[in-house]
Amino acid sequence: MLTFIFFQYNKPVNGLDIDDFEFNLEEVMNEDGELELVKNAKAAILLEPTTLEVIYEKNADEARSPASMTKIMTMILIMEALENNVLTLDQELTCSEYASGMGGTNIYLEPGEKMKVEDLLKSVAINSANDSAVVFAEAIGGSEANFVKMMNNKAKKIGATNTVFKNSNGLPEAGHVSSARDMALMGSYLINNYPDILKYTSIYEDYVREGKENKFWLVNTNKLVKFVEGVDGIKTGWTNESGYCLTATIKRDGKRFVAVTMGNTDPKIRNQEIVQMLNYALSTYDVHPIYQKDNIIETYEDVRFYPKTYNITIKEDVNVLKKKGTDLKDIKVETNIIYENIGYDNKKVGTIKVFYDGKLIKEADLEVKEEVVKASFFNILYEVFKEIFLNSQ
Repeated sequence: MLTFIFFQYNKPVNGLDIDDFEFNLEEVMNEDGELELVKNAKAAILLEPTTLEVIYEKNADEARSPASMTKIMTMILIMEALENNVLTLDQELTCSEYASGMGGTNIYLEPGEKMKVEDLLKSVAINSANDSAVVFAEAIGGSEANFVKMMNNKAKKIGATNTVFKNSNGLPEAGHVSSARDMALMGSYLINNYPDILKYTSIYEDYVREGKENKFWLVNTNKLVKFVEGVDGIKTGWTNESGYCLTATIKRDGKRFVAVTMGNTDPKIRNQEIVQMLNYALSTYDVHPIYQKDNIIETYEDVRFYPKTYNITIKEDVNVLKKKGTDLKDIKVETNIIYENIGYDNKKVGTIKVFYDGKLIKEADLEVKEEVVKASFFNILYEVFKEIFLNSQ
């Protein structure tokens, strides 16, 4: 009999105060002997975010209302804007009358009120503020309508094929749909590409408007960040139409997993089913690293450039998901370096293909981190004479 350790979700967890209980594998198998980690949710999925390998799914492609889990895509575009210096954390944004009029969960921004980007980001990530989401939409897209186009374009690029966004915050609107698989893909994209977002989604409580009469208390709608060790995101959702939803992620023992439920009837049951999926993954699977982001694939030397020696590195992690107790299978790699790109497009100088047990599991881009420029005539002359001198010794 195989036994897993699951953690009681409604007890405080600080790394020491965990009430453990045993969970029998037989209790998560249905009558047909199939894994059944989720019973109450209408749709669910469990995956490893760097490989995107699915461990468990239930109606994962069913189109459903994502409610405020919509803000995962909003946060992707916010983080992208910060990366591209379209926004800065200390920049102040102004709330429009339209943004101020949002229903649902808000921080009650007034028309014309200014607030720093970082505080607005905290209010979206922690408190799920609808008004703040629209402030970002208008600042990045010019209008919410244009921002929604950006959201849908990004969703397509990520591979979220069952998603159509109609607004930036997830308030009920006809045709605004996603799926458990798509939410897991978007959540994985967010934490893979912008791990700094976890500094915000993991906060249980904070404040905006500190030092002012209208100081506002932010409390995380995802209670698991406080009650389950290792959970540090990502986003809850609820409307009458959507039911209780959650895209959650946990990192423990160097492993990270993402779980999604949609359409739960009760938030307590939703949390239980999310925790059950996450702990099943932790108890059953290992993540074996093949490459880590920025690992050096090749060191190259060319006197035509300055500096003449630079490192070609991989742009993302490459891992293998395997069941505990199983042997690692054959790993092979193929690299294709486009040396002509060096000095022109340092951010993509080739690709690396990784094969596991004969199957292609990842094709990752290669880049040069260093700034590479064409060497001057005198630099080249100096390097040539230096080589001649050293070879004559």
